[in-house]
This record gives sequence, C-alpha cells and structure tokens, in this order.
Amino acid sequence: MNKLRRLALLGLVGAPIALAAVSGCTDKASPGADAAAPPSSASAAAATSSTSSPGVAPGAHAKPPVRGGGALVRAAGEAALWIADEDHRVLRKIPLPVPAEGAALPAPIALPGAPAQVLALADRVLVTIRSVPEDLAKPNPITHPPGLLLIMKPDAAKGLVEVARVDLPADAWGIAVSPDESTVLVTSAWTHKVSAIDLATAKLRWTIDVPREPRAVVIRPDGASAYVTHLVGSAVTRIDDLASATPKIHAVDLPPAPARAPSGKTLDASLGYSAVLSDDGSRLFVARHALGALGQGSWFGAMTLDVLATRSDTPVLQKRLPGLPATKNPLLAKLTDAGLVTPLEIAAGELTPVTQPRASAYRKSAKTVVVIGEGDDRLAELDALSAAPAIKPVVIYKVGSKYDVHLNIASVCGAPTGLALSEDDKLAYVFCRSTYDLATVTLSDPESPPPLPRVKPGEDRSRETPTEVTTIHLADDPGDKEVMLGRRLFHNATDALTSGGLACSGCHPEGRDDAHVWHEARVASNNESERVIFIAEPELAPNEKDGKIGYAMQTPMLAGRIGTDGPYGWHAQNKDLVARLKEGFGLHRWSSVYRKGEGEQLARIQYLRAFARSGLVNPPKEKRELTEDETKGQAVFLSAAAQCGKCHVPDPEYTDRMAYPLSPKLPPLPGFEEDPKAEFKTPSLRFVGGTAPYFHDGRYSTLEALIDQNNDRMGKTRQLTKDERASLVAFLRTL
Repeated sequence: MNKLRRLALLGLVGAPIALAAVSGCTDKASPGADAAAPPSSASAAAATSSTSSPGVAPGAHAKPPVRGGGALVRAAGEAALWIADEDHRVLRKIPLPVPAEGAALPAPIALPGAPAQVLALADRVLVTIRSVPEDLAKPNPITHPPGLLLIMKPDAAKGLVEVARVDLPADAWGIAVSPDESTVLVTSAWTHKVSAIDLATAKLRWTIDVPREPRAVVIRPDGASAYVTHLVGSAVTRIDDLASATPKIHAVDLPPAPARAPSGKTLDASLGYSAVLSDDGSRLFVARHALGALGQGSWFGAMTLDVLATRSDTPVLQKRLPGLPATKNPLLAKLTDAGLVTPLEIAAGELTPVTQPRASAYRKSAKTVVVIGEGDDRLAELDALSAAPAIKPVVIYKVGSKYDVHLNIASVCGAPTGLALSEDDKLAYVFCRSTYDLATVTLSDPESPPPLPRVKPGEDRSRETPTEVTTIHLADDPGDKEVMLGRRLFHNATDALTSGGLACSGCHPEGRDDAHVWHEARVASNNESERVIFIAEPELAPNEKDGKIGYAMQTPMLAGRIGTDGPYGWHAQNKDLVARLKEGFGLHRWSSVYRKGEGEQLARIQYLRAFARSGLVNPPKEKRELTEDETKGQAVFLSAAAQCGKCHVPDPEYTDRMAYPLSPKLPPLPGFEEDPKAEFKTPSLRFVGGTAPYFHDGRYSTLEALIDQNNDRMGKTRQLTKDERASLVAFLRTL
C-alpha cells in the first residue's frame, strides 16, 4: 500500500432443484485489537420451527469467501459465481473466469419466489426468498407470507437439490452465517424481523422484532454478536447472545457523515443496504446515504461510508461539536449568494464517490472498502483506515456504458446491485440489475493506486479513472420495453432532465420511502431569482434563516398507492400522476429543469409512470381472516362516530384523494416554516403499518401516537376508549 496514504489516515423438502455443486475454503478471520470481547451467552435452546425436512450437517473443512450474502457472491472454493436474480425469480451460476459475451451459460434455476440474497458455503447454497407468489403468471402478483430460507446441497446426479426450506417472516432479505457455520441469521425487511436458524437441523431458533427495514447483517469473528443495518434511520442494531433462545438487541448510534454534517447535528440516513467488517472484525463499515450532508451544490446530501469501532461500539468519527463556523472565503461567498454552492466548501473534490450505494466488499490486500452505486453505475474504492473514507476516495471506476443518447441511461451494466471480489482481490464482479449484465472490473494495484484525475468544476465524472471493464449479458428484460425503460430511469440518477443527481429510488427505494421529511423551500438558483426545490436540511440552502427554511413534506410510499388517476401531492395540487412527475422533475435539483422540449419530458414521464404502475412490487401482505381485536378496530374505522372511512375510502387505496383543512392547526416543527396552505390530501393507508413516521411532517413516530394526539383533526377519535384506539391501530396494521 502507498506509504503516504498510510501517513494521511485518521486513524421443507420440496421437489429437487437442479443446480451445480459447490465446494471450497478460505481462512477464518481472527479477532483484532479492536475486536469486541464476546459477551456472555446462554446455552443454545431449541425453538419451534416451520420446516419440511431435516437439514444437513455443517461442513467443518471449508469456509466461504465471505460469510454474508448478497445478490452476487463467489462460490466457496469452486471457480464460480452465484447470482440471485430477483426480477426473473432464478438463481444463476456463472463459471470463472467469466465466459466471453455470447458463450453458453448454465441454465438458470427457477425458484419458488423472488430471491433477495444468496450465500455459498462449501457443501450448501443458501437463498433467501422474499415471498411466495400465489400466481406466478401475473406480472405483479399479490404475494403472501412466508418468506423462506432455501437450503440446498450438491448431488452427484442432480447437481444441486433442495434439502430444506424454513418458513420465515415475509420479505426475507439479508443473510449471514456464523464463523462455525452452525447458525444462519436472516433479516426480513418489511416485517422488521431478524431470525436465527440452526443449520444442522434446519430449525428456527428464534425471531425478534427490530426497527424498520432491516437489511444487511454481519456476524463478528467471535460469533457472539451481529450487526444489522436499516434502509431508514441512522442507527444500526447489535444483537447479542446469538446462541441463546432469548437474544438481546441494542441500538448503536452511528452518525452519518459527521465530517459533512452541520456542527452539533446528527443527520438522517437512508439506503443502508450493505455493511462489511474488516478482516479482523475491529471495524464495521456501513455504506449508505447521508441526508443533508453539506457540500457543493447539494440538495439531498451525499453517499457516506461510516465506520464503527466494534470493541467499544463507538463511531470512529464523532459528530461535529456545536458552534463550529462554516468555511468562508470571498469566492465561496459569491457562489453562495448566486445559489450555486452551500455554506460549507469541500475543496478539490466532488460531493460523493458513488450515488445510492447498494453493495460493498472489503478488499484485504489494499485495506479498502469497495462500494458500488446504483444511481451512477460507478465503483469506488475507499480507504478502510480512514475515519471519513468517502471524503477522499482512493479510486473511482465507471462500470456502466453505452448510454442512451436521448435518455442518458446505461444500456450496459445499469444500476449495479451485486458485488463480489476475486480470490486474489484483483477483480471485482458486478451484477447490474436494470440491464441484467455481469461486469468484471480490473482493480488498481494496492501498492500504487492511480492518481485521481484533476477535478474540473461542474464535471464530477472527471474523477473516474480508466480501467478494463468487460461485460456479458445474462438475460433479457422480463417486461415490455416501456416499463423496462421506466425501470432504468427509476433507478439511475444519470439523466439530468429527470433529476438533479438522485434517482427516484434514492428517496423511494423499491418503491417504498426513506422516512425523511424534506424542506420544500424557496432558494436562489442559477439564472433565476427564486424557485422551489426540496432540500434535506436547512443548512443546505444559502438563504436559510436561523436554521429554518421551507415547509415540511415527508417522502410518500409509492408501491400499492398510485393506481388511481389523482390528484397527487400533499396538497392535492397535481391533477394526475403525469403532472406530479413533471413537478417532481423541478423539485429534485438546484438548477432549473434542463431546457428541452415538452416531448422529451413527457417521454420520460410515460416510462416512469408505466413502471410505477406495473413494475413496482408491493410489500408482502398476508391474506388471512382478521382477529377479534382487528375486527373490532375495523368496526371503529368504518363507524359513523369515528368517521375514518369517510375520507379514507377503502376502495381502492383507503383514500378519497381530496384535500381538507386540518383544525386545530399545528405549529411547524423546528427547522421548518409555517405552511400557508391549510389543506392536505387524504393519504392512502395501504401498507400504513410499515411507513412510520406519520403525518405530512412526520411528527408522529408511531400509529399509537398519531391516534392519541389526533385531537379530531382527522376523523373523530377523541371519544374513543383506550381499548378502541388499540383495536383501531391493530386494524390499520392489516391494511
């Protein structure tokens, strides 16, 4: 490694599934100086499970390349890659070295539902299944629990056969295995659960409730504790006593991008899809989006790689102390007055190495963390020894190519989702989900990383370093052309007309929401005296006053909520989805909408509208009879006394889409101005149980708080008894 860089650091059985065999080994990581001492753990206890057959005994001879799953992983010892292709509902095996474009590939293997992640052990392949469709023939079937863990093993005659499946909470997503390969942990995103499975018996040991949208899970080298990231929120969850029947959970604070946060302030975070540990387990790296990170021309924030010292569970870089001044110089003052930059200058660098981080890997030979960006089709290596790795990336590569001349979205390797490293650490393999390609990227020599190209103002792509990237196409689009083009636009942030640097999926991951409350603010912008945009934090606006600017507007969920004509917007100001998207094009940027013809805007809008209406997959919804308590809550909801169903009309989306004044009026939250518009559109209640916080300004963290403090602003709930309110909440969670 470059010595100068070191000096600069801041310290059931089902029908057999025909697949291919796997085997192999790597060395077990040993705890390092910062590795946490293992907490006391109770003896393992058997728990109830839902499985169709016994599992297979864990192999004691070989270790997987990584112990955490992904959309793409390298096989254990065998020269092959495994890809969990969620959109085609298949598992793919790709031999290594990767065949040339056009070469025959092994046939993909159909799965019982959409896979999220795969993990290859020496004698088993484990796959998480998000939910099981009732009718696979429908393009967007209504799904139902459970989620599944598929356990498969090599078979001499059939290749790979399913030996067990374990029922799990719906939306089974992330997966990790303990160092001794005895225990598998699985996160279930929508149902906010983490489950532990005994791999030898394929028995469910326990399932616990955790905060919203758990995604990545990693297990420390000592096997005693695990860390879980979340798609929303800044904290991570630590789970102790994994072998116990009663594990313990702890919220661990990890401030996002503290080096780019306003002084004394902890930013919000989103897109926490991935996390990795250093080789000795002393550091946890969480790639995500820091909402409101300060920087040049920022309105949404920046990608960050936040670092946790696992020995003490403390951030390597603490939040900035209160009262620190913003950097000022004469040139910056002029640019700030023109609305071109924000009060904090980040010298000699663009704001973010990659946009919308999706997967990461630890490169041991270079002491770097490799991160891929779904939004800009890039791969970055970040210094694993730095306290703020994202501020000064080691190297950045472009993975996407053949950009459409009209839409400016990649035709090859768009929206990277999966990442794995070669055994010698010299190559990165990338699965690109919006184009269904596999890329092989040649990484830099860790002893002499290439210098980053000189940064040119306003040309952030100038930081990309040329490298060898080869690709093969794995599958054709599973939907019609219009929907698939909409999908690419939804996930990629490379089209300047659609958005100013952040894709739709940046705020609406998987069509859900980031739980953030945005400032709809009037700010100065280039060539315009004033215009309205969304900003993540007041400090990003040059004309904020005393830390207050804009009106509070929470990100709404899209999936399952945009099937009607309209109107749309929190004030019901857009007559239909087309009008809403057009307004959105202008809100999501500093500068004005790029001046192109109306036809080009409408083309993008029609593609996005098609995908949003038929391409987004709804969260899993259990089809069952209501419980007695839920039935009581339904009666309250539909009663003339409570009047909930008067505006939240059940058919089709629990909303009449009309705007009503809220009285008595509530004062604005800190950091926001009072919205002069008193009328707000009735929001859809579909999937409301999974979309905390609540109200247009997100002031209520739970449904219970929303009902208790409603004060008859929405319906008539003041007269409800405590039991009636609890029943109402129970019913709302079933919608």
